[in-house]
Amino acid sequence: MKVVIADDEPLARERLRGLLADIKGVEIVADAADGHEALHACATHHPDLVLLDIAMPGIDGLEAARHLAAFEPRPAVVFCTAYDAHALSAFEAEAIDYLVKPVRPERLAAAIDRVRTFAAGRVQGTTASAAAPTQRRTHLCARLRGSLRLIPVEDVHYLHAEEKYVIVHHARGEDLIEESLKSLEEEFGERFVRIHRNCLVARHEIVELKRSADGHVQAILRHGKQPLEVSRRCVAGLRDTLKHL
Repeated sequence: MKVVIADDEPLARERLRGLLADIKGVEIVADAADGHEALHACATHHPDLVLLDIAMPGIDGLEAARHLAAFEPRPAVVFCTAYDAHALSAFEAEAIDYLVKPVRPERLAAAIDRVRTFAAGRVQGTTASAAAPTQRRTHLCARLRGSLRLIPVEDVHYLHAEEKYVIVHHARGEDLIEESLKSLEEEFGERFVRIHRNCLVARHEIVELKRSADGHVQAILRHGKQPLEVSRRCVAGLRDTLKHL
């Protein structure tokens, strides 16, 4: 079992290393000091398990777990935290177990056993899908040839669906993500508005609506290189949205 340890406290990482050394069949492939490092480590090493702290700077453990849910193969997540107030959120993020610091050796061993059972069930196709996470992410995750790029949602100008991918147009360029436009609209509906069946635009990016020479309505964006077409069915709702911006 390949394991990544993610905790912003060096002593906590060292303690977990010591406890895992006593468990047969476990190999620690990477350490990480925050959620960003943890995601990169998982993209590089494809671990079976991530031991994940929750309270970390930048991308915290809960958000990192929501990104890991989209990884293929998907690693199991066990949270190791000093607080027990996040248990519900942890299991909404589909964690296998939730350990409170200081982690006891027997609890860690039991969590490892649960992960082995989970892995065996996944191979046999018997695992059930847990409830979808209810908390919105702060970043989108683009996979890049074995690595990844984390895109702050606040930097996204618009999202354009193309076949099975969505192109994220953001402050530093463009990236592809393997998510559906519908799921992104459900998660980030307060930030983005649909202007076409294949396009969501950040509300604050829309400067005005104009009618082109051929009669089509177009959205002019604050940072857009060119206008975006607005479908007829979206025009009325979009005009109403602009009145309240």
